[in-house]
Amino acid sequence: MDTPLLDAAFWITSGAVLVLLVLSAFFSGSETALTAASRGKLRSAADRGSNGAGRALKVTEDNERLIGSILLGNNVVNILATALATALLTRIFGQNGVAVATLVMTLLVLIFAEVLPKTFAITNPESVAARVARPIQVVILLFSPVVAAVRVLVRGVLWLCGVRTDPDSNILAVREEIAGALQLGHSEGVVEKEDRDRILGALDLSQLTVEEIMLHRSGIEMIDANLPIADILRQVLDSSHSRLPLFKGEPENVVGILHAKDLLRAMHRMLGDGRIEPDELAGFNVLDVAMTPYFVPETTTLDDQMRRFLHRKTHFALVVDEYGTLQGLITLEDILEEIVGEIADEFDRPEDQPILMTEDGAYVVDGAMTIRDLNRAHDWNLPDDEANTVAGLVIHEAQSIPTEGQVFSFHGFRFEVLEKEENRIAALKIRRL
Repeated sequence: MDTPLLDAAFWITSGAVLVLLVLSAFFSGSETALTAASRGKLRSAADRGSNGAGRALKVTEDNERLIGSILLGNNVVNILATALATALLTRIFGQNGVAVATLVMTLLVLIFAEVLPKTFAITNPESVAARVARPIQVVILLFSPVVAAVRVLVRGVLWLCGVRTDPDSNILAVREEIAGALQLGHSEGVVEKEDRDRILGALDLSQLTVEEIMLHRSGIEMIDANLPIADILRQVLDSSHSRLPLFKGEPENVVGILHAKDLLRAMHRMLGDGRIEPDELAGFNVLDVAMTPYFVPETTTLDDQMRRFLHRKTHFALVVDEYGTLQGLITLEDILEEIVGEIADEFDRPEDQPILMTEDGAYVVDGAMTIRDLNRAHDWNLPDDEANTVAGLVIHEAQSIPTEGQVFSFHGFRFEVLEKEENRIAALKIRRL
């Protein structure tokens, strides 16, 4: 007696295929939602009491295990669904059932198990991620032994091919993610340039060292501690800075940091009787009111140095190299300028501005200006791998000390040396080619 085609087995197999397609849709949508969801938004929702968002954050901590478990589940249900559909349709269409099953399952999987769930998930990934996090946790728990074995096998194959992987590396580089989002937002007009620069500046503090932004020792205003107090007072009043290093013998030998307020307080105390006697001035030792110099290594990151400034409640440090030789100085204001841009005060003169625009559209730039500041000011991309300053970049590219009037073209810009002070390039004229 022939077995009818539409018997109970047919309907059970059809129902199993339908359930497997639903599971495939679930895995596809979950993968899209959990990988596309913003961890920042999930964290905000979790802080507001969303348990689903908290679970989504937890399952996305190990992205490799998450993706491995979802892909394993998705492949198992897809292959099983295709196998059942092939068996079912072969029973109906005979040998042509394989071709029919391939066509039907391709359309069903593509439309209902891939495009539809992924489109739905991408419209609101954080909400979908919070809803699917609990069942995905169960899936990860069930498949973790297999996924772990697959990870070991994959790394072994890559190792044989000469590819080394770091099992502790974070797949999502947070800094690059934020920077990319800011650049994209700026290009689309959503994020202002100033806002982008401030956020990127704060992120870069851990990547930059004090050596890259310090004032070089050639530009430091210093006072000889052996000078008469009247000369020291005159230098302090003529300076635009409130803190000045004191040296003895040679500038390398810094013995103290003189704050203008401390010196004025000392002068005020001597004026207690209405006048300052000559013997009082002769006996005054400026080191008595000077602060102990604070030295930091040139390799200190700006992030660490800012924390040290805040901890020590000071704003001023001298930078030394590995041999203890003075290289420059750095202040808290220098670090803050990396975030908010140039900070000007009432003592800054117009001629001290590091960038001046000429009538022909070129820019006159101080040679000591850092390449990073120049790039940020004009959205340029001059390389800063081999040099920190614009003058250093020109010297590096020229492989020599240029003379006044020399012109160089590299990296898409024209550089003209306008002014030199001994071997130092003091001013450059830069124009985009």
